Parts: sequence; structure tokens; C-alpha cells
Amino acid sequence: MNDQLPTTHSPLVRNFFFLSGIVATVLYRAIIVLNHVSDAWVLFSWYVGTAGFVLYFAHRYQISERRAKVIAEQKLIEKIHASNIAPDDQQAFDYVLGTLQSSKEKWNYIVIFVTSALALITGFYLDFLR
Repeated sequence: MNDQLPTTHSPLVRNFFFLSGIVATVLYRAIIVLNHVSDAWVLFSWYVGTAGFVLYFAHRYQISERRAKVIAEQKLIEKIHASNIAPDDQQAFDYVLGTLQSSKEKWNYIVIFVTSALALITGFYLDFLR
């Protein structure tokens, strides 16, 4: 067993990041209604939602990078090709591993993380420090 291989996060950590994404998404959608209720609730929803997106998408980027690194470093695609598994199974592994390794999802995560972090910093400055 390779000690440098990443391990999965605990269920508590996985649930934390999952819920941060869900809460952020719900709070962002709630802003349309909260605009008619209270400015304070709009600010609360926006800040908590934006912070949730920062957390969630930083985590998703990390997971995407770890997966691609494991596939490359362990030469998983090459090992599948060298194995005696059925051609259909080999093609399925090629598809799954290849798309995990080449996916552009990490760039989506980077853009959402960076723009959310910048919005959070800018909003905090404009709302509380100016």
C-alpha cells in the first residue's frame, strides 16, 4: 500500500462540504424573496451563501486535483491496458479515468472560488469598512 495515496475524507468532513454547497445554493436563491422582506436578511444570505461557495468550490477543486494526480501517478490507465479484463470493461475504465483526468471542471471550480472570494472581500469592504 502506498502511504502517499490520498484517503477519503471522513463522513463528517464530506457532509460539511456537501451542506456548505447546499446551504449556499439555497441562500442565494432565497435572496430574490428576501429582497422583499429585509435588507439585513439579504446581506446575511449573501454573505453566508458566498462563504459557502468559497468553501465548497475550494474543496471540489482539491478533490478534482487529487483524482487526476492519483490516476497519473499510479498509471491507472496504462495498468488497465496491460490487464486481461474484457475489452468493454477496458473501454469503460478508459472513459471514466480519462475524463476524470482531463476534465475542465477544476477550471469551473477555480473561477467560482476566486470570484466568490473577491466578491466576499469587496462586499465586506463596501458594507463594513468604508
